[in-house]
Amino acid sequence: MAKIAVLGYGTVGSGIVEVLNTNKELIRERVGEAIDVKYILDLREFPGDPYESLVTHDFDAIAADPEVSVVCEAMGGTGAAYKFTKACLEAGKSVCTSNKALVAEYGTELMRIAKDKNCSYLFEASCGGGIPIIRPIRSSLCPERILAIKGILNGTTNYILTRMEQEGADFADVLKQAQELGYAEADPTADIEGHDACRKIAILSSLAYGKTVYYQDVETEGITKITTDDFAYMKQIGATIKLLGMSKEVNGAYYAQVAPFVLKKTNPLYSVNGVMNAILVTGNTLGDTMYYGAGAGSLPTASAVVSDVMECVMTKGETIDSHWSEEKLALSPLDGATRPFFVRVKERAEADIKAAFGEVKFLEPIAGETAFITAELSEAAFKKAAAEFEVISFLRVED
Repeated sequence: MAKIAVLGYGTVGSGIVEVLNTNKELIRERVGEAIDVKYILDLREFPGDPYESLVTHDFDAIAADPEVSVVCEAMGGTGAAYKFTKACLEAGKSVCTSNKALVAEYGTELMRIAKDKNCSYLFEASCGGGIPIIRPIRSSLCPERILAIKGILNGTTNYILTRMEQEGADFADVLKQAQELGYAEADPTADIEGHDACRKIAILSSLAYGKTVYYQDVETEGITKITTDDFAYMKQIGATIKLLGMSKEVNGAYYAQVAPFVLKKTNPLYSVNGVMNAILVTGNTLGDTMYYGAGAGSLPTASAVVSDVMECVMTKGETIDSHWSEEKLALSPLDGATRPFFVRVKERAEADIKAAFGEVKFLEPIAGETAFITAELSEAAFKKAAAEFEVISFLRVED
């Protein structure tokens, strides 16, 4: 029987214990032995909880217990979670986590320690919740040179944009409702400003390209400037707006960013609505594959953590290599990236706009402004042209 510990008994931690209990016989059959939770670390007490007897406040007892071979870190953050994860790995215990902040900040260091100690640091649940994406990149797609990753990586922002589109609701109103429903935190900054998606695309890009993409280097925009007027224009062209995290290689140059994009109906991500997430991966010989599912939530996220636990138990004494080097991947400035742009400016003559932007497609305007979609332009060329106008807003167009 394999003994494990769970650090943190909140949403994800309690979900891990529930998944292990609900599917214990199936897990035993597939692993070849039972997996039993020996400790649950938390500062709180849980009187009446079915697993109350497993709760401890003593991390050192977990780190020193030779019976514990795998630890699930479900604490979040980069403080105690980093300290405890590092100590467990140094003790030769594999660690499985959903903590994207920790993986993005310290992932390469923790994987190096795991390799030195013949154990593993796995993080399937850190990107996309319950969606299988990290293991496919690491194994199923290993013959491929990955050319691009594009994903809806945050359920909160996708829920807000979906409601704005379908109901004509204002951003502030939908955000408040999302908070009331538990889809958004009391402080939603990490979601609505794109920071959550930024860390996820940095992790996925590091795995895809084999070198470290620092999230601090990824240009990031949120959704706070999107309005119902933007969606009114989208109806004219049969398109929608989604917050995407994306990275791609173009002729040896690598680009990465998080921003709201215009998506046409031909894009596979167009119809991903509500709190759902989806990730589109493009390989050089395979082409496009898409991974879709619940991007958050107690049981979906816990299921992904438990899948890592099972892999660690089946490979005890070995290191599962994620093929992610500590060498930094140099990202090229976005000025060189090219695409069409959806633009709204204070009302101007069409001739002036064509003189600055070249060929454009004009849309039926809202009073007092002119709206159009450009042909494909580099970011630098767009910025130069836009400087001549009073821009109300603009969005990049993704085919």
